[in-house]
Amino acid sequence: MSVVRSVARSFQLAGYFLKYGTELLVRRPQTREARADWLHRFAAAALRGLNIEITTRGSFPRRGALISNHLSYLDIVVYAALHPCVFVSKAEVATYPILGWMTKMAGTVFVARGHGGSALKARDGLEAVFRADLPVVFFPEGTTSNGEGMLKFHSGLLAQVRAVGAEVKAAHICYRIGEGNGAATVGNDVCYWGNAVLVPHIFKLLGLRGIHAEVEFAESAIEFSTTPEDRKRSALEAWVAVAELSCVQSGSEAVHHR
Repeated sequence: MSVVRSVARSFQLAGYFLKYGTELLVRRPQTREARADWLHRFAAAALRGLNIEITTRGSFPRRGALISNHLSYLDIVVYAALHPCVFVSKAEVATYPILGWMTKMAGTVFVARGHGGSALKARDGLEAVFRADLPVVFFPEGTTSNGEGMLKFHSGLLAQVRAVGAEVKAAHICYRIGEGNGAATVGNDVCYWGNAVLVPHIFKLLGLRGIHAEVEFAESAIEFSTTPEDRKRSALEAWVAVAELSCVQSGSEAVHHR
């Protein structure tokens, strides 16, 4: 990790926040489609500018829900850069300085985790996104991990998505880093989990060379064997659908995004 690179990229990232934040403040997009497009352009420009590459296999769904494993705050930027979409996030994010305002303006559906019926309360937001013909992205693990294995999937949001009849498609994300990064590892310096502190972690991540995200999308929607009311079974089948996917290997079917 290079401190000089971290500092330079920190200023560069601040520039993207200033540019796209100003656009958001001036234009104040009213529709969910316009907000999703803003987030898509912001994320794509930031990743290009920071030389973070993405390789994908399969296609991002144009509607319905996309579920994925969760490793880092970078996951959100990667998925947003690939396609206009709406995310589901914990309610605390809405209180963050600057970022909270930007996520609200991006059309994020917030869930007050740990409160009874929180997923049910999010149904109105989910239905509005589906009516706008936009895909919803959420991470059923509910938190991040170091990538060594997937955590148990929570069933609440998944049950609400199934209850409104939306299709659910699985995806899997992982990362690798290039040479010249010293003792840095994906598990500790790209994945954001455990007791890691956000700002120092971002600073270290910006100093890494050759960050590469790899995403694989399932070919078709998950075919659940049970009704939406059987939440535990649905969550287990969703977990298996994501776990069966793997990091993208080189080949003709892979698409590289720069």
